[in-house]
Amino acid sequence: MEHRIRFLFRQYLENKCTRREFDELFALLRDADHDQELRQLVSEAYTALGQTSVTYVDETGNLVLPEPEWLTQPEDEKPVKKKRSYAALVITAGIAATVGGVYLMNKKEAAPKPAMSVSSTERSEYRFLLLPDSTEVWLNAASTLEYPADFGKSNRNVYLSGEAYFDVKHQAQQPFIIHTGKIATTVLGTAFNIKAYADLSNVTVAVSRGKVKVQYLDKEVATLTTGQQVRVNNNGSGIADKRSGLQQVAAWQQGKLAYDDEPVSEIVADLERVYNVSIDVTNDTVSNMRISTSFNRQTGVEKALEILCRLTDAALKQEGGKYYVH
Repeated sequence: MEHRIRFLFRQYLENKCTRREFDELFALLRDADHDQELRQLVSEAYTALGQTSVTYVDETGNLVLPEPEWLTQPEDEKPVKKKRSYAALVITAGIAATVGGVYLMNKKEAAPKPAMSVSSTERSEYRFLLLPDSTEVWLNAASTLEYPADFGKSNRNVYLSGEAYFDVKHQAQQPFIIHTGKIATTVLGTAFNIKAYADLSNVTVAVSRGKVKVQYLDKEVATLTTGQQVRVNNNGSGIADKRSGLQQVAAWQQGKLAYDDEPVSEIVADLERVYNVSIDVTNDTVSNMRISTSFNRQTGVEKALEILCRLTDAALKQEGGKYYVH
């Protein structure tokens, strides 16, 4: 059993848990019989964090490990004589380690800034996240998702840079809000994709199920239903389109890159993120062309670029580890 707990704990810290492994791990963590194994694992994980991470401490210097509400049993269901599991106390430290560290909480400071949990991906990397409210998030390459440490208590606000697909847990009294710069997307419970990379001039929201509201600052710019998508300029000056986009909604989750009347410059930017390569389109005419096409991620960057060049009547060259389209 010790080897199994160690395996599941490592899978969780590296964000590789399947849903079944996730459920199995948390069932074991609620059992005080496994405290000794868990103490060792937490000690190893804490040591690995090094001095780049900090912990929650109170004004006396004691470690503060608040127990998540969803791990707390109702009073009538708690065992009468069994001590509270050490695992239930330390699991928040493990959770914090998986999202980039934990934060120093100084009660003596007035109005401290809220701690933020952060998850990021590198180029060619993808990640599945399960938020505290059971909302599921698929984070695309070169993306970052942030949310307050008290997420779900008074609000459900998250902050996205990059691209992510959300399957939001329905809570009628507490909307789920995704902030991408000055643009906010509000939902109660639905599934949709947001693309908001810093190098793009617009934010794209596409809905696969349900209904969402898109705002620029406090001004509503669109309400979308199933199959619709909208692009909002980062300066809020206008809407590029509002159309059916079901085939393109988070195609990347299924290992595909699908485009409908997209500029070559944006397609190339996606290929750079997905394959972690450098591509230079030296012909402005080609860069500004709009095309419709799709690629399977397993096709590889060279084959994808060959297809793109055939569609745009361009030429492809590779030199010094970099691709040139001209």
